[in-house]
Amino acid sequence: MSIHYPELNQIVNEMSEGDEDFRNELVSAIYNGLIELQTKYTEGTQMQNLETIQQIRHKLKPTLAMFEFEDLGDCLQTGKTILETSGFGQEFDSHAIQFHSKLANAILAVEALK
Repeated sequence: MSIHYPELNQIVNEMSEGDEDFRNELVSAIYNGLIELQTKYTEGTQMQNLETIQQIRHKLKPTLAMFEFEDLGDCLQTGKTILETSGFGQEFDSHAIQFHSKLANAILAVEALK
């Protein structure tokens, strides 16, 4: 279990209410969502496509909140602010590196639940 998300296992277990099949589906859905976030954020960054980043941010924001990935949610908000004020550039690139590091930790935490 990742120290970054100590409540993740408990949240998943409470939501699945002892149904192991549902628990596995929930963990897979969270994992797939985080992988999609990683893929689309990278794609949007490389192509400097604001719309791609906005779409994936809006799609995954509820999941991040529900499963208490607060650091990712905060980091996404920071990226949004940077894009709105400065656009793509060195500041956003630095943010993207930090975001992907946090995202990798979240993915590892979810993988540990499989």
